[in-house]
Amino acid sequence: MERKERPIGMFDSGVGGISVLREAVHQLPHEDFIFYGDTAHAPYGTKNRADVLFLARNVVEILLQYEVKAIVIACNTATSAAAAELRRQYDFPIIGMEPALKPASRFHQDGVVLSLATPGTIGGEKYADLLKRYGEGVISLPCPGLMEFAERGEMDSPALHAYFDRLLAPYRNRKIEAAVLGCTHYVFLKDALARHLPSVPLLDGNEGTVRRLHDLLEARDELTDKTENGQVTLLSSGGEDAVALMNRLLHTETKKVP
Repeated sequence: MERKERPIGMFDSGVGGISVLREAVHQLPHEDFIFYGDTAHAPYGTKNRADVLFLARNVVEILLQYEVKAIVIACNTATSAAAAELRRQYDFPIIGMEPALKPASRFHQDGVVLSLATPGTIGGEKYADLLKRYGEGVISLPCPGLMEFAERGEMDSPALHAYFDRLLAPYRNRKIEAAVLGCTHYVFLKDALARHLPSVPLLDGNEGTVRRLHDLLEARDELTDKTENGQVTLLSSGGEDAVALMNRLLHTETKKVP
């Protein structure tokens, strides 16, 4: 198979990366995608770096069986823990995620920017580097357990709203200028979060990540020549139920929040 007609691989610790896949299908409709959700080993965000790197390598080896031409790590935690090492190990493009602190910094004046992410992301070197460059006014909020709401397909439950109530209680009297969704799972919780942060811009890194994927493939002359819509293959270590949830999320539009 000519390299430009090979599929693009993508993976996450579970279903969250479907939000990135959805953006990729929108921007690159003619490409084929193989998405792997490692639900059996979720969450990555509370694991140590060595364990996440081990799991990420295993998933990459699975995706290589499909002769992918590039891989998107659709997971902020896995990007932080594994992207640099994977790029040293493999000779094809590997695109990672990063919390949207840079675009959020444009909203900062005299208030605060809340950055919601997993403990693994917030504790990583990549996040620390982002904070040095774009962290003025940023309050980092580790959110253990939040991604599991998306994994259960629980996008608007009383328990989820109680979680947000507890998380945001210390900032009710602060001027919140923007909130960063620093985990791909959180995109599916955006509508619920917007009820707790009305009129606050909620930012994620999905669109920028897919733009980087497009630009890299274009520079390598590896964008497909096909004119028909591409195919999407969903795989999961979590079995049929996880694949069914991923399929539902792929075809469910999330409302745009300003």
